[in-house]
Amino acid sequence: MVYFDAASAAPLHPVARQALGASLDEGWADPARLYREGRRARMLLDAAREAAAEAVGCRPDELVFTSSGTRAVHAGIEGALAGRRRIGRHLIVSAVEHSSVLHSADLHEAAGGTVTQVPVDRTGAVSSSSYADELRPDTALACLQSANHEVGTQQPVTAVAHACRAAGVPLLVDAAQSLGWGRVEGDWSLLTASAHKWGGPSGVGLLVVRKGVRFAPQGPADERESGRAAGFENLPAIVAAAASLRAVHADAAAEAARLRELTDRIRVRVPKLVPDVEVVGEGVHRLPGIVTFSCLYVDGETLLHELDRAGFSVSSGSSCTSSTLTPSHVLKAMGVLSEGNVRVSLPPGTPSEDVDRFLSVLPGTVSAVREKLGAPVEPTKTPAAADSLVVNALGKRCPIPVIELAKVIGDVPVGGTVRVLSDDEAARLDIPAWCEMRGQEYVGEEPADHGSAYVVRRVS
Repeated sequence: MVYFDAASAAPLHPVARQALGASLDEGWADPARLYREGRRARMLLDAAREAAAEAVGCRPDELVFTSSGTRAVHAGIEGALAGRRRIGRHLIVSAVEHSSVLHSADLHEAAGGTVTQVPVDRTGAVSSSSYADELRPDTALACLQSANHEVGTQQPVTAVAHACRAAGVPLLVDAAQSLGWGRVEGDWSLLTASAHKWGGPSGVGLLVVRKGVRFAPQGPADERESGRAAGFENLPAIVAAAASLRAVHADAAAEAARLRELTDRIRVRVPKLVPDVEVVGEGVHRLPGIVTFSCLYVDGETLLHELDRAGFSVSSGSSCTSSTLTPSHVLKAMGVLSEGNVRVSLPPGTPSEDVDRFLSVLPGTVSAVREKLGAPVEPTKTPAAADSLVVNALGKRCPIPVIELAKVIGDVPVGGTVRVLSDDEAARLDIPAWCEMRGQEYVGEEPADHGSAYVVRRVS
């Protein structure tokens, strides 16, 4: 089985495995105790903190270990907002942040705070000037990921941090996806990360709070980790996380260049091998190992199952792979096709042969899924019968509404319209994306008795 989902969790690094085993024997005692075993555990914890701080580029006393990257995000946002409550209760986030950030923002808003979501362009990147425009006298905190977890697009952290610093607003950077590749540049104030993203064990997160940042830990007081992360430290996992972070940084430059060549190969060849594919995300300013593309007329869940049967583990941001009808908030914010979405994230050490085999398997797999769904093989060329048509796709999940639209667009004359009735939230994103890909005009959305009517005008 070929594992291509490192953005979710990277395989355990050999150094992490070795450090984990050794620290299980040496680091089981309470590092807060003064007896020999406790002192030994404290030495391991202090050494891990120093190693992690060096990799991050901060002081050891600015960094604490949490039980996960999500917990680091929650604690960081809650503490920073509470510490600056007298300033105001305005929070800024980007529209493509990880769900842990957006859930914290929802909680803040429910408690009476205000939240501004900064939009992104079609590549998934924010504009630093847009972030600067949203800064207000009552802004308590701004949040921005260093790189996106679904499409790999890198964000302008340095420029945004500069604008925030000039306005006296702390910036929290979610560095979960990028920290394994190197330090986050810029004058940021808080940073979070998760060890299982770079090959460390799961259950270890990092929270960095720079000196001088107003921060008030929330929840019951606890003496562990400067009061910012309650509970007994998972010392063996912490030691393994720090050791693996240092190890991946040592090889990061060479491995990044190698993986970037492999993902470039996928970005270039997939649209040539598979018709009606949109490669999404920034083409240059992106993480080395992530490439994401969406296939028209494909059920994302079925495609992932078929690729799994062919021996490839990949993931998706398609609405068809979740228990809801709502597309990925990242793809939705970007305004790109969500159906048949595939994220390939290569772990370090991925052989070139595995990528080539994936590219040989993909065309036949997509074709088979399209055939099962009755997708059109080529544009319809039947004579136009009416100036307008209505397609009833109520109760049918995408990509069926888009498939039905593609089948009948040739049945209206140039200038004629097709109204697609759909109650699937994904249609609101996928029908406009289909129009852009196929050179047709998306007129807009109209209310309907059930769901919505999506109006498309035939241009060619």
